[in-house]
Amino acid sequence: MAKRYFRPSIEALVGYQPGEQPKPGQSIIKLNTNENPYPPSPEAIAALSSLDPETLRRYPDPYATSFRQTVSDVLNVPSDWVLVGNGSDDILNIIIRACAEPGRPVVYPSPTYVLYRTLSQLQLTEAVEIPYETDFQLPIAELIAAQGAVTFIATPNSPSGHRVATADLRQLAEQLDGLLVIDEAYADFAEETALALVQEFDNVVISRTLSKGYGLAGLRLGFAIANPALLAGLYKVRDSYSVDAVAIAVGAAALRDQAYKDDCIAKVRRDRIFLAQSLQSLNFKVWPSETNFLLTRPPRNKLQGNAEAIYLALKQQNILVRYFKQPGLDDKLRITVGTSAQNEALLMALQRLA
Repeated sequence: MAKRYFRPSIEALVGYQPGEQPKPGQSIIKLNTNENPYPPSPEAIAALSSLDPETLRRYPDPYATSFRQTVSDVLNVPSDWVLVGNGSDDILNIIIRACAEPGRPVVYPSPTYVLYRTLSQLQLTEAVEIPYETDFQLPIAELIAAQGAVTFIATPNSPSGHRVATADLRQLAEQLDGLLVIDEAYADFAEETALALVQEFDNVVISRTLSKGYGLAGLRLGFAIANPALLAGLYKVRDSYSVDAVAIAVGAAALRDQAYKDDCIAKVRRDRIFLAQSLQSLNFKVWPSETNFLLTRPPRNKLQGNAEAIYLALKQQNILVRYFKQPGLDDKLRITVGTSAQNEALLMALQRLA
């Protein structure tokens, strides 16, 4: 009989499944994990190239002070309202570890970022998933009634791409007893953000990342914005040196270069419109998006409308898109907006599958 080394809850856990990654040297059009199709800012590359080796020998600044000050300068928030983490996933983990436990549930609308469920299970707390209404209308009354220790709202949301109205978020903040965590991983692509709510409510946390808009998914750098009294509790459970010196220096340089970021965002938005219109011309249903991806449903005439079959057929042509084998999503594909050339290659491949 095999020995068991893990807690029963871990033995039973189905871990988070990241999107597929190509093998080193493999030529792939990668439209499955919502990376920015453009390289990081030249200022970020320069910061990496000029990094003093001494910063690698020493432990990094545990509070990432220079990066926090850059966030303050760019977003016009006090620097002591910023907590920095090893990607925004680290921020989400810190929040759940600090606030959730058995009897104190984590609540969120579904479908959304499935890591919320995994992190809740690791903390042995109940994950209350409340289905989105038709066309992804936020189920406000049900979310309020659930009264989670933590309520997560991803806006813009993945995999749907829609943005939740700030008025709806304000209503939640007013009526929830626990934390309202507004996950703005895709905020750089959106028409509006909810950042102002952290100044209005002491139970609101905004989570951001540099993985999407700044093209730094490989760096692993994210941050939270909230009032200092709330952040004081989160600091108690974070790792001592959770953000390395390279990420602090490179991330600050990228964040300062707003002109480059804005140019990349403009190109993604332009290509998102083109890709959506082109997919619609192929009779795909395309949901409105304020992100760098599109949620789509293939027409019945493409491989009998089988989204999984299309995903596999594209994979055979070295094009990766995201397929979720779960109720409500198993007839859909999530497609990252690539460069113009990548989008054209995808469309040509789909036409061949007709």
